[in-house]
Amino acid sequence: MDVPTAENTGHPRRWAILAVLVISLLVVVLDNTVLNVALRTIADPDEGLGASQSQLAWAINSYTLVFAGLLFTAGILADRLGRRITLNVGLVLFGLASLVSAYAQTADQLIWARALMGLGAAAIMPSTLSIISNVFDPRERGRAIGVWAGAVGLGVAIGPIVGGLLLEHFWWGSVFLINVPVVIAGVVLVSMLVPESRDPRPGRIDIVGVLLSIVGLTLLTYGVIEGGENGFGRPEAWGTLVASVAVLTAFILYERRITFPSLDVKLFGIPQFSASVGAIGLVFFAAMGAMFFSAFYLQLVRGYGPLASGALFVPFAVAQMVFAPRSAAMVKRFGPKLVSTVGLLLVAAGLAGWMVVGATTPIWVVGALFFLMGVGMANVMPPATEAIMSVLPREKAGVGSAVSNTIRQIGGALGVAALGAVVSSSYRDDVTTATAGLPDAAREVARESISGAYGVAAQAGPGGDALIGAANDAFITAMHYASIGSTIFALLGALVAAIWLPGKPPAGASAPTTAEGLAEEQGIALVDAS
Repeated sequence: MDVPTAENTGHPRRWAILAVLVISLLVVVLDNTVLNVALRTIADPDEGLGASQSQLAWAINSYTLVFAGLLFTAGILADRLGRRITLNVGLVLFGLASLVSAYAQTADQLIWARALMGLGAAAIMPSTLSIISNVFDPRERGRAIGVWAGAVGLGVAIGPIVGGLLLEHFWWGSVFLINVPVVIAGVVLVSMLVPESRDPRPGRIDIVGVLLSIVGLTLLTYGVIEGGENGFGRPEAWGTLVASVAVLTAFILYERRITFPSLDVKLFGIPQFSASVGAIGLVFFAAMGAMFFSAFYLQLVRGYGPLASGALFVPFAVAQMVFAPRSAAMVKRFGPKLVSTVGLLLVAAGLAGWMVVGATTPIWVVGALFFLMGVGMANVMPPATEAIMSVLPREKAGVGSAVSNTIRQIGGALGVAALGAVVSSSYRDDVTTATAGLPDAAREVARESISGAYGVAAQAGPGGDALIGAANDAFITAMHYASIGSTIFALLGALVAAIWLPGKPPAGASAPTTAEGLAEEQGIALVDAS
């Protein structure tokens, strides 16, 4: 191990601070993984809220859309007002919204409560990553970000198991109450250990840009979900998608011309920055969409309870916990291009395996596929995130963190929406014949989703077994189509990384690591927000 010759500029308590930030991060990750396990229960009309497939998708997307849409603002506010106070406010808001979610009486109430949780998460996530950039020396930052990314794996492991235990013994709303003690612990420890930091020369808040991004992303995801539910030929689908493109185009043009943009879009002219952003977005599009349909496969087609199905996500989590903290050493040895490309190819291989998963596939195969995906993501997220953070100075860490996390949330939300639409469309087409003899109301419920088919079958007596068999076959076929789509997007990410991410620099070579230095190499003029 090389001994640094220059003085370490990190905070004396930086590793203790990192532990506190991991606790704060867990509350956000736990929420998403717990919800995946609880989807079947929430869809049940007796034990849950009777949520439809579309409502389940919106229970996920209302959170991620608010999260993604407000991350720009949260990053700027954290740089301006202080990262510690922003983190604490986000934790408190997230905890209160969790209580509201736990006691929601209808699916629509849950969707709105989840949106409020997204508001709290928007303040939490960029604050944790920007604090890491400020308390760690740049030479240690890659390792710290690897630990930060590994905490995501820890949340993935804890969430399904704790959520499954709660669902085995309590009502569905209890899965949201687990956030409350984590929030309390986080607020206390953040107040005691984390130093306050802010940008000494903050820019003005870009209100117009934030509003344009929220509207554009909401329209985009709604259009994809509407198309999957009712067909893309309807004006509600294609009209919304066209409107989203127009609004997002206006956002980009507006950000290019103002003095204090929420996102300096000229940064995307730097290959290291844009390729890292692209790799993160593509891998989360592929992986989160696969997580969505795999939850239904495990709990319905395979018949596992919430606890057992949650335990099957553990290999994915263990892989991230083990390999993410080691990714910095891998990047130092082989360079970000090779590490990220191989990581994305491993993710693609894990997703491709779902193309041959059926109703009787040995369950260890499913666990192995999750593990392979986890190893791949553990070698994509840390180097890509570090590449994004390294092009911005410490005082602008909130903005850099916002970009990284926004792209991740957008990719995940669109992955759930797009691949969920593929599953819904294919399922409806294949199950139509089997539901032809049902009464009109029951036929519509059975055709809407596999959860609906199981509900109808439970009331159909001896004839229900045939409907369940047809629904399982239709869902597996739909899952295979969705896995093809997710694999393609993971391979696109690998192509982006292989072409544009930097390789290992020659021994003794020095490369620019700030936005200004990298932009100067490319002949790009960045916005001067000072």
